[in-house]
This record gives sequence, C-alpha cells and structure tokens, in this order.
Amino acid sequence: MTMFLTSFGALFLPTTFAVVLLSNVVGIVFGAIPGLSGGIAVALFLPMTFGMDPQMAFAMLISVWVGGQSGAMIGSILLGIPGSPSAVATTFDGYPMTQKGEAVRALGAAISASFIGTALSIIIATFMSQMLASVAVRLGPWEYFALGLCAISLVSSLAKDGVFHGFAAAALGLLTSCVGFAPIDGSERFTFGSVYMGSGFDLIALMLGLFAIKQITAEYARGLRSFPQVDIGKIRGLGVSLEEYRSNATNMFRSFMIGLWIGFLPGMGAALSNLVAYAQAKSASKHPEEFGKGCIDGVFASETANNASIGGSLIPMISLGIPGDGTTALLLGGLMIHGLQPGPLLFDTNPDIIYTIFATALFSSILVLIIQYFGIRLFPYILRIPHNILYPAIIVLCFTGTFVYAGTEFNFYFLLGFALFGFLMDWFSLPISPFLLAYILGPMLELNMRNSLTYDEHGLMMFITRPVSAILLLVALVSILWPYAKPLLSKTHKQSKA
Repeated sequence: MTMFLTSFGALFLPTTFAVVLLSNVVGIVFGAIPGLSGGIAVALFLPMTFGMDPQMAFAMLISVWVGGQSGAMIGSILLGIPGSPSAVATTFDGYPMTQKGEAVRALGAAISASFIGTALSIIIATFMSQMLASVAVRLGPWEYFALGLCAISLVSSLAKDGVFHGFAAAALGLLTSCVGFAPIDGSERFTFGSVYMGSGFDLIALMLGLFAIKQITAEYARGLRSFPQVDIGKIRGLGVSLEEYRSNATNMFRSFMIGLWIGFLPGMGAALSNLVAYAQAKSASKHPEEFGKGCIDGVFASETANNASIGGSLIPMISLGIPGDGTTALLLGGLMIHGLQPGPLLFDTNPDIIYTIFATALFSSILVLIIQYFGIRLFPYILRIPHNILYPAIIVLCFTGTFVYAGTEFNFYFLLGFALFGFLMDWFSLPISPFLLAYILGPMLELNMRNSLTYDEHGLMMFITRPVSAILLLVALVSILWPYAKPLLSKTHKQSKA
C-alpha cells in the first residue's frame, strides 16, 4: 500500500501530470471517433515510449487507454455510431435518448457509470493481483502451458463465426510466433535466410498494421464521410437525478461484476462485457419494453460493464503475464519492449512499474471524469474533425513509429504486410482476437511445453497428474466441445419434454 501511495503521489509531479492529462484527452478523442479506439491510440503511442523511463511510459499508455475506453460512449450517444466495440450496447438506448432531446442526461449517466466501473475495478485489481501472483509463483511449466492453451481455447470457441474460424485464427497466430530463432536450442525457423527475420515479426509493426493501417484503409475505401452536426442544447450538470442512481444501484452492481469477470477471462474484454451486461439488465428489468427506446438503465449497464473490464483485464496481465484483451496484449508487448518480464515475478523484480500502472489507472479515471464533466459541450466538435486530415496524420505516425522502434526500413514491409493480412482475415471471417492472443502467448506456450518435457521423465503424463494443469486442460476441452454439444443437448431436452 505504501508503494501504491508513493506511485499515486508521483503522478502530481508537473511533468507526469501534464503527460497523464494530455494522454487522457488524446484517449478520449480516439475513443470518440468512430473507427478508432483507445486500443489504436495505445498502439500508436507504444513506439513513442521506446527510450522513455518505464514509469513515465506506462503512465502515458494507461492514461490513453482509460480515456479511450470512456470516450467511446460519445459517438454512441450523440450519433448512434459506437466509437469502439466496447460501446456498441451504449448506442441501443443512448442515441434514442439524444433523439428525444435527452443527450445531456445520457452523457451524464455514461460519464458517471464509466468512472464507477473503472475506479472500483482498479481498486479490486490492486489487491487481487498480488494475491493471484503469490499463487502463480508456485506453478510449474505444466500449469503455465495449460493456462495458455485454456486461454486460447476459450477465446477461439467464442468466435462469432464458429469454433473452426476461431481456432484457424489461433493456429495462424501460433505459426506467426514461430518465426525466428527457437527458444532453448536457437535453431532458425521460417527466416528464408533473411537477417531481418531472425528475431521474428516485429510486435509494433504487427500491431499497427492490424489495428491502424488496416482500419484506416477500410474507412477510406468506404468513402470519407462527414458526420451530421449535433445540437445537444443547454448543458447544466450531468442531468441525472439521485433517484435514478438509486434505482440503478442493483443494475450497476450486476453490470460491474459482469465486466470485472469477463475482463478477467483472457481475450474477452469490454467488447463482450457491454453486450452481456445490457442483455442482463434488460432481462432483469421491470420494464424491458422500454429498452431500445431511450431507457437510461441500458446506458448505465453498458458503460459500467465495459469500464469495469479495465481492472478485470489488468489482473491476468499483471499476475500471470496473460493479456485480458487486445489492449492489454499491447501493454504486455510494452513490458517486453522495456525489458521487463511479465508474470508473477514482476512483483519482486519491478513492483514500481506495477503500482505505477494501478495508480495511473485510478488517477486517470478521476481526471477523465473531470474532463468529461466540463467538456460535454465540446464533444460534438471532436466528431467534426475531417477524416482527410486525421487519417494521413495517423498513417505518418504509424510509419514513423515503426522505423524509430526497429531502426530499419524493412519493418515497413511487416507493417504493410500485416495490414494486408488483416484484410485477408476479414475476407475469410477469421477473428483478430484469437490470432493476437495466440501470437502473444506462442513463445510462452512453446517454452513451457519444451521445459515440461525435459523436467520430468513421465513426459505428457505430468499434465494430467498435476491437479491445476488437469483442470485447466479439462476447461479447454470443454470450451472446444461445448459449441457442438450445446445444440445436441437442447435438441435432446426438447424431445424429452415433448
């Protein structure tokens, strides 16, 4: 707790405070603009942190992320266009409220729900992460391999186009992670004799290609369009009464727990939690017929859940070295870029970095609340930035960041290649999340598999005889088979009732 308070106090230093404040504002802008997101902002800022002090670097990245997660609701409410997948459910009732002249009320509910979800989840993550890490240090390579396989299986099985597409994307991610020198024996794989391929595909180029270049190119192909002007009227306060907060207390608590839990599950994140929380709020409501027509309950549910995912996704990233969602995968890459080894030992080797992350996230949630409270009347102007000005600037940043990090023009081929690869994945309906998760976890899976086979003479049997490993592998197996078994069980149940 002393180190957390020390890290929190360090954020009030003039330079650090200015960086955090500016990063919050940039994150809100990226979150508000449809087609962009806080995750893309983190990807763009990641190359800029190379050479920076690690504490300052993560203060910047975390601030951008928190701002982007909360700012995504702006486009959802004012224009009915979600700023990112994490705010899809916010459009269901937020935009109808704007159409009814209640934009301020909807924005007020979203701003306060975002703060509550982020702040409480960070406080919980601060205490839970070290507890989980103390257990994690007792795990061996068998458990870590099973955990990584379980994470990939869970994410792949939930792919919207089916289990096959999810596992195909994960297989491509694992194959991509194998490029370069192998762990332990150092043999070359898939380098084709190129010295540039020896260290594998560059993480920065991969992230910027998949998330930034691909998205901007897709938006340009659809045609650069201007958004309609929005008049949100006279603004006074947040426009939400204490009675509305009281009546939504149970709804917000339920949505918070959903967001925290889904954020904790590796690879899930806010894109799923906001939809699940919205569905649960509608199911438990006494007036479900009002949902979709401008019901403030839906805004509370969506925004509480997607921001609670921030703390939830930080727990596995900090404690286990496994990303909770796409953005924490970027942050995990940031740790590696700065020479830090993610996982439970980070609490012993670099506790200052961990508590900087938690303190910055909590501090940023407070700053974002203040910025959004006083900036409500400015939000529509953010959405009026011409795309023909914004997108070229971002593309220049992508190429600059890729070159600065790697110091070689060859990485431009990686950048453009992964952008093209992203389009091919969309063409074949392969989801990005399993691919990215498998790419990040690939080296860890291979290293622990090879270590586990050399540590004990029983070989593969140790994966079954060790309880934690066996349970995780069983969960992975169930997650793979469940999408196929569920329809059969439903059919059998209907036949038995008939």
